[in-house]
Amino acid sequence: MTAELVRGQNHPLSQVRLTIRVSAGVPVLVGATLGDENGTVHGSPWVAHPGAPAPPGIEVSRQAVAEHRLAVDLDALPEAVHRVGVFLALPTGSAGPPRFGAVAAPHTTVESPDGTELACYTLTGLDTETAVIALELYRRQSAWKVRAMGQGYATGLPALLADQGLQDAGELAAAIQHTTAHTSAPFSLQAVHDAPAPQDSSAHGAPGPTGPYAPDRREHPEPAPSCEAQNPYDPQAPGAAPRATGAPVDYTHPRRPHSAPQPPPPASAAAGDRPAPPVAGDAVGWSMEERLYNQVWGMFEDLARSAAAYRSAVEFADSRLEKELDQVLADPRGRLGTEGDAAREAAHSRRAQLVDQARAAFDRDLAQLTAESDVVEPALPPAYARWDNPVWHGYRVPTEPPMALRLGDLHLPESVPLRIPMLVRLPLEQGLWFDSGPEASADGFPDPAELRHLAMEAAVALAARLLAVHPPGDFALHVIDPAGDGAAALGTLTRSGALAAPSATGAAGVAEVLERLTRRVDLVQMALRAGTPEALPADLDTARQLLIINDFPHGFDERAVTRLRYLADEGPGVGVHLLLVADRGDAAAYGPLLDPLWRSLLRLTPVCDDHLADPWVGHAWTYEPSLVPPGSQIVQHVLTEVARARTKRK
Repeated sequence: MTAELVRGQNHPLSQVRLTIRVSAGVPVLVGATLGDENGTVHGSPWVAHPGAPAPPGIEVSRQAVAEHRLAVDLDALPEAVHRVGVFLALPTGSAGPPRFGAVAAPHTTVESPDGTELACYTLTGLDTETAVIALELYRRQSAWKVRAMGQGYATGLPALLADQGLQDAGELAAAIQHTTAHTSAPFSLQAVHDAPAPQDSSAHGAPGPTGPYAPDRREHPEPAPSCEAQNPYDPQAPGAAPRATGAPVDYTHPRRPHSAPQPPPPASAAAGDRPAPPVAGDAVGWSMEERLYNQVWGMFEDLARSAAAYRSAVEFADSRLEKELDQVLADPRGRLGTEGDAAREAAHSRRAQLVDQARAAFDRDLAQLTAESDVVEPALPPAYARWDNPVWHGYRVPTEPPMALRLGDLHLPESVPLRIPMLVRLPLEQGLWFDSGPEASADGFPDPAELRHLAMEAAVALAARLLAVHPPGDFALHVIDPAGDGAAALGTLTRSGALAAPSATGAAGVAEVLERLTRRVDLVQMALRAGTPEALPADLDTARQLLIINDFPHGFDERAVTRLRYLADEGPGVGVHLLLVADRGDAAAYGPLLDPLWRSLLRLTPVCDDHLADPWVGHAWTYEPSLVPPGSQIVQHVLTEVARARTKRK
């Protein structure tokens, strides 16, 4: 399976003979630098470029075109070569684009000789750069790996080569550009359209994943995104701004601002020439609800990948600093005195410059996403909205169920002010578990009783949302509260008549509710298998069922635990869903018996905790539950409307 890399990520190579394909959408020159174990390039013979395309072990294209094919034989490389850097540069002195930020994100693919894709990397987030190191093949303990680099240089090819340690970087860069100027294919709109351009992962055109979030950083069940190239940057798409005849083509997305900001328009520019502001519902979908859902998932992915790029850039800067400091210490002449101090200071300065550049790029992405969130959040429907959203004050009982539900908010340490709504598709594919144990709080909650109360309040708020966003009678609610500890938190549901029956207490109440729901699962499964849903008993409630269990496993014997596990496994497929409020430590007496139950549930926490992972990069995201603002009566108002609609329906 193809490994889709993000900036800074590496992947082992199982082949030594490789083909590296580069798709840039516009004519670019492509070359490769050969470095020693420290990454130093020892002279122009160590650079494969259009003027000298075939040093031992590597061959590159002889002209600037939109599609490139590099042939690499790692075994044929000189023994001193430990690193191969594949670079891209825009031709100078042509009518082409002035920077990579104005073109489609270049796409690179590493293939085996039989054409099997081993890894791919799309260079998103570029702005003013005119040259960039796309990939690095490096040898580690006799094995070769590929690393996604994305290291750009605004001052072009001379700076890129100089950073590799090349002494005559300026002269060689000029020679490469001169050679390319005499062999390049002309830059034309037709040439761009003939060449496929990569799909930009930052665009929100593709629907978001429909599966659950990856709990506790386990592998997400969603398949890896495809590396197949597509072109979302067509300048002739509807809504694209007209351009003057003969002017350079700007491949910035015509309807959405790019992750990298565009240069400021001249003072004389008309307001209509400026980038369009973010728009709520600017994604694909048949309805506004679906478009907003896809847009939120697009924002989620954008933030995940932007943060990955920033973190990998910092990691790269730290790694380079460590290497440079080791080089200073390895030279006895530079360990002491002013020369060594100057070398160390220069190394730290270069590290700070790289980190500052990465942070500036990340801050630009964050500002764009924040602006988008500011227009998307107020436009969300009730199923997606926070409880303090004004949409709840104009609440009307829906006639159709929603496609997704908000479980809370997610954010990263680098983007604390920006919250991404945590949306999951309906119907729920797995049960939910609000962890009331001490491990539910990363900082350690001081009062266990208060933590259990907050967990129950979060569960009640989520249950109220489920009832409110479904048509009347489509969802029935049951509560098991063996010791009656959740009576205070359940008050809102009790007063509004939202509960289908009073909370079950004691061992007898637990057994009765579980037996009734188990019977329902069995009957519906048999009817569906037989293809006779009309044969269900008349007294069977065909509405979806939500069972809230407080303080599990208190009041549960072995038979009750077995039934609960059965409901967790078989219930979601026939409309029976679980919402547990429990401390896993309290169930330790059952040993590994309940481990499958915990793994089948999506773990949530009543307070902020970083235990969820995204399906693209695997960041640890901080989850924040969707709670009702203190003193607000909005849930009582909404549930009263639900009860009134249910009464009219009867």
